Amino acid sequence: MAAVAGWLDGSAPEPGRADLASAVRLSLRTLAADAPGRSVEVRVPPFAAVQCVAGPRHTRGTPPNVVETDPRTWLELATGRLQWTEAVERGRVGASGTRADLSPWLPVLRL
Repeated sequence: MAAVAGWLDGSAPEPGRADLASAVRLSLRTLAADAPGRSVEVRVPPFAAVQCVAGPRHTRGTPPNVVETDPRTWLELATGRLQWTEAVERGRVGASGTRADLSPWLPVLRL
């Protein structure tokens, strides 16, 4: 995560793909550990997706509760630089389904 902190603050250029992918994957794994379950799928293409949040388990097809966003937005949410409601209102996060509100589990880590 330290490799992307300057980029998120606007004080450094965009990190390399490997550093960006690592930060996204680490933070998504942390979310899945903090909010165990399989009722919400969180997607951050092209790097990763996890299932999390307790509730009815999804097994086939498109999940009923999906959160999708880009890597920068996800990392801003994961580190507390961006609030969930602001991200949704601005259209930076797509969230569908009754369980797709991740605000109780954000931020997942602080830099």
